[in-house]
Amino acid sequence: MGELKRTPLFDSYKEYGAKTIDFGGWELPVQFSGIKAEHEAVRTKAGLFDVSHMGEITVKGPDSLSFLQKAMTNDLSRLAPNGAVYTAMCYENGGTVDDLLVYMLNEEDYLLVVNAANIDKDFAWLKEQAGGDVTIENVSEQWAQLALQGPLAERILQSLVKDTDLKEIKFFKFKQDVEINGVKALVSRTGYTGEDGFEIYSQSENAPTLWKGILEAGKEDGVIPCGLGARDTLRFEATLALYGQELSADISPIEAGLGFAVKTNKDSFIGKDVLKAQKENGPDRKLVGIEMIDRGIPRHGYSVYSGDQEIGFVTTGTQSPTLKKNIGLALVRSENSSLGEEVQVEIRGKKLTAKIINTPFYKRSK
Repeated sequence: MGELKRTPLFDSYKEYGAKTIDFGGWELPVQFSGIKAEHEAVRTKAGLFDVSHMGEITVKGPDSLSFLQKAMTNDLSRLAPNGAVYTAMCYENGGTVDDLLVYMLNEEDYLLVVNAANIDKDFAWLKEQAGGDVTIENVSEQWAQLALQGPLAERILQSLVKDTDLKEIKFFKFKQDVEINGVKALVSRTGYTGEDGFEIYSQSENAPTLWKGILEAGKEDGVIPCGLGARDTLRFEATLALYGQELSADISPIEAGLGFAVKTNKDSFIGKDVLKAQKENGPDRKLVGIEMIDRGIPRHGYSVYSGDQEIGFVTTGTQSPTLKKNIGLALVRSENSSLGEEVQVEIRGKKLTAKIINTPFYKRSK
């Protein structure tokens, strides 16, 4: 087994009491003060995440838009400079290569932010599909990414930003060359928690300055460093997909309930025929929310039954820190996906009863 990769902030973890784990070949903090405390901070105040393990790929050139339209399921023709879009890349069979964000820097310059475990795969896939006058480059090692999330995120970050009014950055918009405590960064109003907040991209060597500056600026407001554990419980409550669980090479974005990111009315793109059929006729499987009736926590990979028949599996499950309920997401046969229907989850050899409920489980107050 090779040596674990580290982000530019690794040396800062110890100062804040991080407990690190192997996460897809990266040595990353699973928690600092504790998953529940960090989760609560993001829901009520603010939390700061190091997400520098995420990948960045640039696509540049006169044919960038036409190439990305072919490679992505969403419609990028609607983008304008300083706008971002959530999308998927799919195989011809509708399975998912990855889900990602695309930032339009200008008409011939795009930044793709991809999942850490998929960086090499995505880069190879994009190079393989490339056509026309485009240049594709993996620039992941040049970038660091922080995520400041929570209802007080804007106030905290604004205290470090003098020349930009952060209120002007609307949801899924961004500004380039924003000066934060003396560091130039791309600031995007996006995130992975279900709360308001920002994702901040800087040159990798500037990450420690940003990290320390934000934590110091937000100390009185209760901002704390957060790890992967809280990141997962937060995104799960908001029903945000995680690649490898809700999405995979065997799970399409339509099955995962991400039809909003699949625009089948645009010109041909990879996987369109299968995804269009799923959208029009309904997929054979659907992602549903489940709440346990019996005592037990549904976990990733647990089988789901209707009577004696296996109908699917849990993609993500936990005890919700906000709702104090044992809930999960499950990919099940469409005929067994009706709201209120009772199903059984096999937990440690026992079939325990759950019911299908609405998602997202949590919606932030405006």
